[in-house]
Amino acid sequence: MALKDAANDVDNALTRDGYRGHSFENAFGGVLSFMRRTYTKDLTGVDLAVTGVPFDQAVTHRTGTRFGPRAIREASTLQPCDPPYGWDIDPLTDFNVADYGDLAFDYAKTSEFPKALTDHIRGILAAGAGSLVLGGDHYISYPILRAYAEKFGPMSLLQFDAHSDLWVDDDFDRIDHGTMFYKAVKEGLIVPERSVQVGIRTVVEDFMGMNVIDAPEVHDGWKEAVKKIKEILGDNPVYLTFDIDCLDPAFAPGTGTPVAGGLSSAQALAMLRALRGINVVGCDVVEVSPPFDTTGATAVAGSQVAMELMCLYCWNLRKKANA
Repeated sequence: MALKDAANDVDNALTRDGYRGHSFENAFGGVLSFMRRTYTKDLTGVDLAVTGVPFDQAVTHRTGTRFGPRAIREASTLQPCDPPYGWDIDPLTDFNVADYGDLAFDYAKTSEFPKALTDHIRGILAAGAGSLVLGGDHYISYPILRAYAEKFGPMSLLQFDAHSDLWVDDDFDRIDHGTMFYKAVKEGLIVPERSVQVGIRTVVEDFMGMNVIDAPEVHDGWKEAVKKIKEILGDNPVYLTFDIDCLDPAFAPGTGTPVAGGLSSAQALAMLRALRGINVVGCDVVEVSPPFDTTGATAVAGSQVAMELMCLYCWNLRKKANA
């Protein structure tokens, strides 16, 4: 069978004409692009570029998140046959969403990694696209924020996480997934009073002016939490980062620093869907660690979160286009 005749059967990521359309390939075969989106290094006309950052050299406990982007892509092959559930928008057919592949970097030259990632995101933004980044450990959000702040100025951070990642660290060359938002505040990349951390359930000495909705508050009522988040963010440009350890280990055991008492996957998805309308300009999902994900449940949760982030971003694009 000629390649063009097989386009509807397998490897749509390579054979699709353009970027749009559902994909009906077997979930267990074919090229592992995110949700079978077209692979490309040409971002002309692309609305949202999905890119992987397989980096885990900033972790404080268990490594393995370098395999996260691949696992999330694999889990996402369960999703591209139909419109996303719970949304009045279908990014797969209405927007140009592409898989831009992974960041290339020299793993043996860790000191060069932050600039390489910032440059990578700069290129995506310069092409007129937004980025949905698949991590990787959570440190990656910091170099990404540097690129976004260059374009949008100081931003609101919406962080779903078990940890604040605000540990004191005045060595700005240090690469650590527990201190990067301390540095982001100090550098003026984010505006703490217009930012929100959701799902926190660990102690830090100083939240540096960040608004915190901890896990018990979410358990008391996620709808009230969403209302509070929207009031704080307003119309400010938002970078949304989702650390998979925001979820309780019952739902996402495959992560480096699991903490009991977290959100359920149902709570998290309901919140993300209810947040439609916030001015999200970029996003990531991080800390999926396949070596500790014996059933694949964490990768499934990560891919689902990534799909919700894609919908949030595209919903905001539509809102701006209709304004």
